[in-house]
Amino acid sequence: MPGTMVSGNYGEPEMLMRKFLPCLLTAATLLNVSASAADKKIILIAGKPSHGPGEHEFRAGCLLLQKCLRGVPGLTVEVCQNGWPKDASEFNGAAAVVLYADGGSGHPFFQADHAQVIENLARQGVGLGFLHYAVEVPKGPASERMWEWIGGYYEDHYSCNPMWAPDYQAFPNHPITRGVQPFSVKDEWYFNMRWRPDTNGLAYILVAKPSDAVRDGPYVWPSGPYPHIQAAKGREEAMMWACERQNGGRGFGWTGGHHHENWGNDNYRKVVLNAILWLAKVEVPPNGLESSVTADDLARNLDQKGRK
Repeated sequence: MPGTMVSGNYGEPEMLMRKFLPCLLTAATLLNVSASAADKKIILIAGKPSHGPGEHEFRAGCLLLQKCLRGVPGLTVEVCQNGWPKDASEFNGAAAVVLYADGGSGHPFFQADHAQVIENLARQGVGLGFLHYAVEVPKGPASERMWEWIGGYYEDHYSCNPMWAPDYQAFPNHPITRGVQPFSVKDEWYFNMRWRPDTNGLAYILVAKPSDAVRDGPYVWPSGPYPHIQAAKGREEAMMWACERQNGGRGFGWTGGHHHENWGNDNYRKVVLNAILWLAKVEVPPNGLESSVTADDLARNLDQKGRK
């Protein structure tokens, strides 16, 4: 009954409350800290408008990925436009950063002091992902950074970029491949990456064998063919890979992403969504991250590029 003795030396309910209130407050504080620690922030960086309509739709692609990730509990996904955030403080608290942009000499991560900003994030264990053209950097200091961050990169006149439809039939046992079914999508899939000498920590996620005709060209640019690419006929190639850095940080490269309409393919989309979760150390569901995309979704947020 209310107000009766309970046990031991405690009598009145007020005494019990005074006794246990500090413990209850401490427990609540710990629960809140735990919940905050579970929250993850992912930043998707969309490059400046590039190419023709329906190609290199970086902004629309990032916004589409943001939509697909929106229902993941505890996850915040921000999209920065034009290749770099307005203020580097936007990176504060990020678990992962993904760049979908033009690369080469205009690569957003290798302008001004940007490389040092990203290097500091990598040293803190922040995950780094690179989509399509963003895997290409000039050989030298930039390529050495890419080796450290994700284990490989596209090297001009060493790697190649044909339009073709790899037949992805088998996948490694990796969180990124959960729920991904065999698929084939025509896109500008790069191959013959320049891998770092020490491949420890690398996992090849999307692997297929280019036909002799694909190796013989033409490539998108330069048209080729390159003798060293032709000489490797019959060899399998990796079009997506993942890397675990020694400090616990993660990275991945994905060479698809030229044609915006391809995001409508469920498996093409799922393997990238899974990779983004994995990059941020968010548990990938057993069947991968399910999402749906409509024709209207694909038509949203496209760059003008001469459209009326």
